[in-house]
Parts: sequence; structure tokens; C-alpha cells
Amino acid sequence: MSRAEKKIILLRPRGFCAGVVRAIDVVKIALNLYGAPIFVRKEIVHNRHVVDELRGAGAIFVEELDEVPTGGRVIFSAHGVAPSVRADARERQLKVIDATCPLVTKVHLEAVKFARKGYTIVLIGHKDHDEVIGTLGEAPEETVLVSTVEDVDRLEVKDPERVSFITQTTLSLDETRDIVARLKERYPKIQGPAAQDICYATENRQLAVKAVVPLCQMLLVVGSQNSSNSRRLVEVCQKIGVPAYLIDDVSEVQPAWLENVDTVAVTAGASAPENLVEELIASLRGRGYSDLEEMEIKEEDVRFNLPSELARAPQLKTVQIQTAARV
Repeated sequence: MSRAEKKIILLRPRGFCAGVVRAIDVVKIALNLYGAPIFVRKEIVHNRHVVDELRGAGAIFVEELDEVPTGGRVIFSAHGVAPSVRADARERQLKVIDATCPLVTKVHLEAVKFARKGYTIVLIGHKDHDEVIGTLGEAPEETVLVSTVEDVDRLEVKDPERVSFITQTTLSLDETRDIVARLKERYPKIQGPAAQDICYATENRQLAVKAVVPLCQMLLVVGSQNSSNSRRLVEVCQKIGVPAYLIDDVSEVQPAWLENVDTVAVTAGASAPENLVEELIASLRGRGYSDLEEMEIKEEDVRFNLPSELARAPQLKTVQIQTAARV
């Protein structure tokens, strides 16, 4: 290719999923209805730009509930919380708005169900991730965490006949498949969720990356470093043998990455705003990537209802809102 023919392949779906749209909208609606201060426990979603925007609008982000004044209004993030956090909120008489993604809530309910049946629960996920911490809290005595096939080999359970598994929603499809396969080898009677726990958005974005790898020489993923689903997109590409980089925004692109690269693919994690993708595309065009092709793998049209705490608010009829997944 000549310099004028350098190409960008822009993946779709990319960016915000329905759970992220819902969580961001929850904060904005709460600020509209009740005014500042609105406290948010942890980052509402794992993206620095989103958090900074909401902070500028009046949201106050805290690590723990003891930073919220007694009787204050607090939003739980999309990643979910442990029952102990809910109990603490009740004790402090906090007005809670729960922005937990419904697909995360599904995993919590599975943990409760398996615990009630007396199963050891194997949670596949990444230690210290906010979502995993919340899920572990549902049945801490009955749950063990694994992150690799090797972790499965080291497992010891009280009854090999009564074992179940659940997963974090933002994992690598391939790695999770290998871990589940090993669990089934060790525990043939293991029980799992009726449908996989990895969310539709995580799956679709990984499938899009796999589809574009044969067509590009490099992948740029827009997303923050603490975004699990964004990091998995980079890993999926790298494991196939194509360089991939995770960037918070266009300022992090290194010119050396683009040397001898005629075709670059671009996507975004499920908590990355589209304006950051647009800024990246504009920068790449300025570097000679004048040919832009959009590659759609699967159409997404997923919507989640608002949390009941907001849906019941009498003032809500004055707020115009559409909680739908956006690209």
C-alpha cells in the first residue's frame, strides 16, 4: 500500500454496553433529580474519562461507605457489591441506588442458589477485581477463586460430588473455556449456570477482534487499564500473534507502534466513550490512514430497565432517558 492507501478497520460492536449506559445514566438522573452531592461507591464503570466527567457534574466517588455522611444518597457501581456492603448501607441509613449490571446480578443469584444447595462454588475470575469481590461476598465460606487451569489442578474441595462453577462476566472466552473443561475433567458432576456468565458485550467484542486479526497488522483498544474486558481484547489479539495496545485516549499512541503498519484495527472496551474513538480516528487520518472501513460482526440492541429506586421516583417523568446500548 502507498501512504495514501493506509487503512483503518473500525470494529462494531465496540464501546458502551447496555450495563454501562444504564450505570452512567443512573448517576446523571440521580444528579438531575436530587442534586449534588451524590456519592458513588467505587468507579461507576472502569473508565477514567467517564468518572472525570461525572465528577465534574457533581458526583463524589468514594472507596467505602464510611466516607458517605449518615443518611446520604449513594450509588453502587455497575460491578456489584457484597451483601456486607448492603448491610452497612442499611446500618448507616443511606439512601441506596443500585446500578449493578443485571448480568452481574445474575451471577450473584447463581452463587446464592448453589450455596443453598450445599455446593462448593468455584468462581472463575481475577483476584481483587470489584466484580469478583462482590460475588465472593455472597457465599464467602463456600466459594473458591480460580484464575487459571493450574489453579484448578491445585483445588481441594470437601465433596467432589457437589461442586459448581460461576464466572466473572468480563473474561476471555478461550481461557474460560479451558478452565471449565479442566473443571469438568476433575469433577464430572460439576454444575454450572444455565447460560454462560460472560456477558454478551464481552463475547461480541472478542469475536470482532478475532475476525479482524487476519486483516490487520495492529490493534488499538480504547479503554482504561483497570477495565477487565478491555484488557481481554488486547490479550485475544496478542495471543493470535498480532500486536495490540490498550490506550486511555489518543495521547497514549506511540508513533513507533505505527511504523510499517499499513492496516490498523480499532475497537473500544465496553466502558469507553465513543468520542475517544472518534478522536483516535481523526489522529490516525492525520497520520496517513485515509481509508476507513467499518466492520460489523454482530448487531447489538440490548436494553436494561432503570433500578427500582429510580423507577419509583415521582419526579422521573420529567427526565427524558433511553437506556440502550450505544456504539
